Amino acid sequence: MSFLNTLFGSRTQDDANIIVLSPSEFKARIQDKNIQLVDVRTPAEFNSGHIKRAKNIDFYSAKFASEFEKLDKDRPLYLYCRSGSRSRSAAKKLAALGFTELYDLQGGILRYNLS
Repeated sequence: MSFLNTLFGSRTQDDANIIVLSPSEFKARIQDKNIQLVDVRTPAEFNSGHIKRAKNIDFYSAKFASEFEKLDKDRPLYLYCRSGSRSRSAAKKLAALGFTELYDLQGGILRYNLS
């Protein structure tokens, strides 16, 4: 990974609106009070421990899209799950829904807690 990708995050091949951040970069950026932070794990996973100020919107829920419609599509949206797979899939869906600034936690909360 190049220095610029490390500094600014790396974009996925699938969507230019999605930026994958390392756990340390994610931690630094979510300190901003103007961001939206969403945990896309199940409610049981969320209740077992989550990042402070995170909202839980279950990736597998039938209400997934309608819950995200309540959020501001023009404000930064930070996503995470357990290992990074669901949040990556969620980010792709949200880009299609019109969210313009999406950040995905590389390696999910497992890597976040280890860093």
